Amino acid sequence: MASSSPSVHSATVIDGKSIAQTVRSEIAVEVRQLSEQYGKVPGLAVVIVGNRKDSQSYVGMKRKACAEVGIKSLDLDLPEDVSQTELIAKVHELNANPDVHGILVQLPLPKHINEEKVLSEISIEKDVDGFHPLNIGKLAMKGRDPLFLPCTPKGCIELLSRSGITIKGKRAVVVGRSNIVGLPVSLLLLKEDATVTVVHSRTPEPEKIICEADIVIAAAGQAMMIKGSWIKPGAAMSMLAQMLWMTRVESQVTD
Repeated sequence: MASSSPSVHSATVIDGKSIAQTVRSEIAVEVRQLSEQYGKVPGLAVVIVGNRKDSQSYVGMKRKACAEVGIKSLDLDLPEDVSQTELIAKVHELNANPDVHGILVQLPLPKHINEEKVLSEISIEKDVDGFHPLNIGKLAMKGRDPLFLPCTPKGCIELLSRSGITIKGKRAVVVGRSNIVGLPVSLLLLKEDATVTVVHSRTPEPEKIICEADIVIAAAGQAMMIKGSWIKPGAAMSMLAQMLWMTRVESQVTD
C-alpha cells in the first residue's frame, strides 16, 4: 500500500506508503521497549516450500521489514517435494522454540500438501498470520476475538482508520473472495458495522454493485479489473492487487 494518491473520478484512492512507514516506526519503538524491559527480542519464523518467485519476493519483503523494526527473522527454506509429515515436523520444532514468537507458513503450498492440516498444526499463540482454523473461526463469529488477525486484511482496516474514513454504517464492497484477503477483510468490515457485499468472478454486472459503494476493497489479484467510472464520487478505495508487507501496490483500476 502506498501514500494518498490522486482521486479516481473524485473518489479517494487509498494506498499507504507513509502510513506503513509510521506503523513500522511505532513497531520499532515497541520492539525496543520489549527488549529493554524483558531482555527478549521478538522472533519471526517464515517457512517457505519450493521456489515460487512470488513467494520468494514476499518472504524477502518480510525479512526486510523485520530488519527495519528490530525483529529477529528466521527463514526455513524447504524443497518443493518435502512431505507433509516433514513439513509438520518442522512446524512442531518452531512451536517448541522459545526464541520464535511468530510463525508464518508462506502460501500457497504445493498441491500434495494439505494447507489446512499444516496451518492447524501451528501453535495458536504463534499464528501471527491468523490462518489457524480457530483464529479464522473466531473471526467469522460475532462477539469472538481471535488471537491474531490475517495481516493484509488487518492492514486494510488500519489504513481506513488512519486515513480518517468511517466504516460504521457504510456500504462496503470487497472485490475478491480469497481465503487470504477477500473473505477475511469482508468479515473484518462486518465487525466494524459496515454493510458488506462481496463481488467475485461469477458476479453478474459487478459495476452496478460497486457504483453504490462508499468503500471499495479491490482484492481480486487481477490488474485492471475495475473501471474508474464505477467508483462513485466521494467513495474510498483501497487496492490490494499485489501487496508486499504493506509496501507495494499494482492498480486494479482502469479508466
